Amino acid sequence: MTPTPASRTKKRAATLHDVAREAGVSLATASRVLNGSTRKVADSYRARVETAADALGYSANLSAQATARGTSATLALLVANIADSYFSQIAAGVAHAADDENLVVTIGITERSPEREAQLVRSLRGQRPRGIVLAASRAHTEQSAVLTQALASVEASGGRIVTLGAPAEGVGSRTVGIDNRGGTRELGAALASLGYRKALILAAARGLVTSDDRVAGFSDGFTAGGGEAPLVLRGSLSRDAGYDLMTAALERGVSPGTVVFGISDVVAFGAMSAVRDAGREVGTDIAVAGFGDIDTGRDIVPALTTARAPLEEVGRLAVEAVTQDDWTDPGLLPVRVIVRDSTPARG
Repeated sequence: MTPTPASRTKKRAATLHDVAREAGVSLATASRVLNGSTRKVADSYRARVETAADALGYSANLSAQATARGTSATLALLVANIADSYFSQIAAGVAHAADDENLVVTIGITERSPEREAQLVRSLRGQRPRGIVLAASRAHTEQSAVLTQALASVEASGGRIVTLGAPAEGVGSRTVGIDNRGGTRELGAALASLGYRKALILAAARGLVTSDDRVAGFSDGFTAGGGEAPLVLRGSLSRDAGYDLMTAALERGVSPGTVVFGISDVVAFGAMSAVRDAGREVGTDIAVAGFGDIDTGRDIVPALTTARAPLEEVGRLAVEAVTQDDWTDPGLLPVRVIVRDSTPARG
């Protein structure tokens, strides 16, 4: 017997018509369930359609959907470092809100490199995403022409650009922001009111918007409350940078009663480890505070004083900025000071 060509025995891929017929619903209902329509479908119908799709092995043709709609049912989130809990909590908010909108989230890691960010945007352009959320902090320096062109191309194809913080240049981006300056001003004032008069700030390199805003806010609040102008040491927004900067400061000499402000909680964690490794004590000897209130900061000993940022809410609002045509700018989201054992009151 002559073997049957593989092309003749290959099983035909299930179509949307097959799913509708199997589920006993109209083609329109099956489409609404499986193609991310915002129109409501009764739970009983939705369950039948999803069961039929699973049984038949149906997979939506995302490329065809993107061609028909102008954009696909995807949303891209670009973060500096997903291992940083600050960004992972934002990503959680994005993921939950995107799920409510029947959007699939793609995550890209920029490592704070403008070149990599532009490369990722260019790669995403072919997917025709519903929107791109740029979560990594923007720099004060002029945006690269390559990134501007890539973002403009996404916008021209129907995608929406949303930034968390400073807006992107050259496109009609929407912005969701945290009150970095106001929140750290309150933190600096609170620490001054606890009796601290000397402060050290462990910050990112000059020019990163969020870091510079936090440095300025904390310095304003601390000095207004009676403290001396803080000494600022610069590195990056990482645990290792916090450790290295704090180690160098301790080698030069840090007097007891100094409060150290890590520009983010992970920077503060690194500083705490450096203090301990130097044989000093966190809290009663050298106080430490951070920014963000990521989950880990509540569990370490002593618990970290910080400025709590509504990170998951930021992610949720970013998705609203992508999906809502009549979106209203919420303004800068407030930050709340949380005083814990890492900064005990001084007599």
